[in-house]
Amino acid sequence: MRLNNPVKDMMRNGGTAIGVFIPMPSPDIVEIIGLAGFDFALLDAEHGRITPDDAYPMILAAEARDIPAMIRVGENDRQVVLKYLDLGVSGVMIPQTNSATLAREAIEAMRYAPAGLRGLAGGRTFDYGQGAAMAELVPAINDRVLSIIQFEHIDALAHLDEILRLPGIDVLFVGPTDLHQSMGFGGQLGVPEVESVIQQVVDKAKERGVALAIVAPDADTTNRRVAQGFQMIVTNVPSLLLRASKELLGAISR
Repeated sequence: MRLNNPVKDMMRNGGTAIGVFIPMPSPDIVEIIGLAGFDFALLDAEHGRITPDDAYPMILAAEARDIPAMIRVGENDRQVVLKYLDLGVSGVMIPQTNSATLAREAIEAMRYAPAGLRGLAGGRTFDYGQGAAMAELVPAINDRVLSIIQFEHIDALAHLDEILRLPGIDVLFVGPTDLHQSMGFGGQLGVPEVESVIQQVVDKAKERGVALAIVAPDADTTNRRVAQGFQMIVTNVPSLLLRASKELLGAISR
């Protein structure tokens, strides 16, 4: 198993990683986005219908196209996180981490001791015992996993400084849709009051040296968010497919 994480390396070097949320179980889609040149696949087990059994062939498909597969889980549960990590995902996103306690629990679930509480066993992570000794690999595997904490509720703003001081947070992922909802603007995007909060989050994360991620549905939004300081941008399969389909159908004379 690859011991580095190219997305983490890219962001450490000041680059921007562009990936795709995949909500449906399809190894083919994973391969296609790899062939298209995206930097990573983000399997969605929160709002999508990805299970561990679905995720395994999708992870293998990502490996075949040399891109990392990461997962957004539906809950901050150590055993759920462990299951996907042992399958071989390169990163885990935890939703609704609205306090330092929840963020700490999320980070600990992704790391082996002494940095965390992830259960240690053989399997894919350690090449089924055929590679280097576990003790030699643990530090590299801990570093390989991209820990992604979601900021998507206004309640988290009061705890953000404490959250960002925690060791082990690689990425703070801003969820604009739920953030709007938590501020009384459900179903809307781009509301100035919410954008002001997002800018506060950007400023605080930059101060702590934590990379920022966000969803962006199109190129214009992506460019704006990159200019704002986001280094990890995620679009989604339905948006890509719908936009390309409408563009094709609109260009056809019939």
